Amino acid sequence: MAPWNRRQFLARSGAGLGTALAAASPAVGQSATPIDFRYAPLSGQTAFCFPDDPFKSLVGERGELRYGFARGHFETVIAFSVTGVEPDVVARQELESPAVPIVHTRIDRAEAFLHLIAFATNRASEGRVDNVIVEIRPRTRRTVRGAPVVTVRSRRAVRSQGNAVYLDGDGGALLFASDQPCLGPSDAGVEWVLRGKLGPARAGEPLRQFFRFPQEGQALEKIAAGLAEPDALLAEAREFWRAWRPFGEPVSWRVPGSHGEFLTACARNILQARERKNGRLTFQVGPTVYRGLWVVDGNFILEAARYLGYDREAQQGLETTWALQEKDGGIFAGAGREHWKDTGIAMFTLVRQAELSQDWSYFRGMQANVMRGVEFLRGLCAKAAAEGSASGRYGLFPKGMGDGGLGGLRDEFTNTIWVLAGLNAVEQAAAKLRLSGFEPVALFHRELDAAFTAAARQEMRSHPAGFDYLPMLMKNDPQWNAADPWDRPQPQVAQWAMSHAIYPGLVFEKDDPLVKGHIALMQACTQEDMPAETGWLPHEGTWNYAAAFVAHVYLWAGLEDWARTTFAGFLNHATPLYCWREEQPLRGALAANYVGDMPHNWASAECVLYLRHMLALEDGASLRLLAGIGEPELAAGEPFAISGSPTRFGRISIRLQPLGRKHGWRLEFEREPGPTPASIVLPRGITPVDPAARKWSATWAV
Repeated sequence: MAPWNRRQFLARSGAGLGTALAAASPAVGQSATPIDFRYAPLSGQTAFCFPDDPFKSLVGERGELRYGFARGHFETVIAFSVTGVEPDVVARQELESPAVPIVHTRIDRAEAFLHLIAFATNRASEGRVDNVIVEIRPRTRRTVRGAPVVTVRSRRAVRSQGNAVYLDGDGGALLFASDQPCLGPSDAGVEWVLRGKLGPARAGEPLRQFFRFPQEGQALEKIAAGLAEPDALLAEAREFWRAWRPFGEPVSWRVPGSHGEFLTACARNILQARERKNGRLTFQVGPTVYRGLWVVDGNFILEAARYLGYDREAQQGLETTWALQEKDGGIFAGAGREHWKDTGIAMFTLVRQAELSQDWSYFRGMQANVMRGVEFLRGLCAKAAAEGSASGRYGLFPKGMGDGGLGGLRDEFTNTIWVLAGLNAVEQAAAKLRLSGFEPVALFHRELDAAFTAAARQEMRSHPAGFDYLPMLMKNDPQWNAADPWDRPQPQVAQWAMSHAIYPGLVFEKDDPLVKGHIALMQACTQEDMPAETGWLPHEGTWNYAAAFVAHVYLWAGLEDWARTTFAGFLNHATPLYCWREEQPLRGALAANYVGDMPHNWASAECVLYLRHMLALEDGASLRLLAGIGEPELAAGEPFAISGSPTRFGRISIRLQPLGRKHGWRLEFEREPGPTPASIVLPRGITPVDPAARKWSATWAV
């Protein structure tokens, strides 16, 4: 890891996060799209807490601290500025490195700039504390005079006492302490403004003030000693993160360039959101809106956890999911009780985790739970038939929550196709293990599949671009006939479930008309290098990590160029701090807003998954190597490597390295014990290998 260089940060010209390059999308397949954050959200936040930290400390895009998220807003926000009347302009914000979430924010004024450094500490003598170093530096003159300004936006009154600031109520909790007294506070009506002592800031000698925010309700005396040691505390934070490793044994990765930076950052994002609840580690989706367990998000986050080497924790996460099962067999989490698909998704997760661990004991022990889940789902179909809804007449589930842009209870397909993926996974696993007692799973799978196939045939629609596709919302829904076309559903709404049913669900063959229609639909709605208007923002918005779902479909279907461009579009919708908002407006949008959590760690998980799958993609009984590696990835001439990466065929290790300038490449492969793949698919031009061979190498010329 390169050492952090504060001079480089301060010297960079500030173009502002909001003015990131918004270049036109390149033609698919011509070249690799550079990863330059061109579509980064203008509003964002990132976590700077520790792994598994119960205090999910967040810093916003202007360097402000955000606390007490509840009912859609933060109860307390602390912003930093400098005296004077000119507007603040955020010139730059970045992490010290993808692995070190110490956040640096530069705020410019005409004659001076503010440099904010936000970081977390956890000294044994103090407990958890958030820290901000504020520096005022001159830009044009040798010396300027000013003072730091702290603005507290809170519904509670603020009072200062010496170098401490308290929030009234709750016994007058200490909000922050400073190494210098703060003047004020003054009541500005909707916020409280405090000012530091006016003083000189010279070139090479900034005016500096240190602020500390106790997270465990500590008294001033507990954290006072640290007020004199900002640099020592900062060094301790750096030391912790530089010792932290993104991968657990026996897994290791080497991915060059920006892809490798994202891999490290996403591993960190996932662990920062994770938390111990009721004695179990819970892989949470985010720190605010989604600070909890969602079954579908969890499926992909747990798979990413395995890919990163967090095997023990992933098993705990799986057990946390199944602990949600109720007496009737249904599994319900954050998405609500009409998210019928959660029961099927939990079955899919159960199988996938057993495949990756190569340990089927938990799967075997959960047979009775699976059968209860199947009976619950079968009972839902009977209920729908009795109710006479459109879904029931087709033999599918009752009206349910579609999600991903489909709210309320609707006649829709997302619940059905995800349950098909879960049933298919359990049926195949039981057959391979030759387990008895799973016959009802196979029977229900055949019945539901037949009912869905007949329904899909009736519900296909024609797109204006000249292809047929299956919408996730059935034709009988009155929204299709809204008087204003603006109010009608987008064809691509909630297609997230179809992406998942295609891959990793493997519900359909590659030549299935439903697959072809889905791919054509995703290509037709592409804006900013990825499918747009697919979720809760039906107009002028992007559901960011849904792009990674589609990139996986393209990769599985052999559309390498579309996969590459779409994944790059996904990365370019992250902030330069390597995290995503769930949904955000398109550039220039007038009708969209921001939706969901940030950092959203389903997005982090999808990044990890795609990077593994571009090197090794499990396609049913086949193992496809380097499916996402082409000339753009090889152009830099740097090696790729994964070691101990779990698959359904056992752990694999791959090393792809150049043989010298313009001489070609060498691929080394090794597989630990596990089921033998039916085939190993290699890029064109490489001689096929025996899938039973556990160790081999291949070379090819450029």
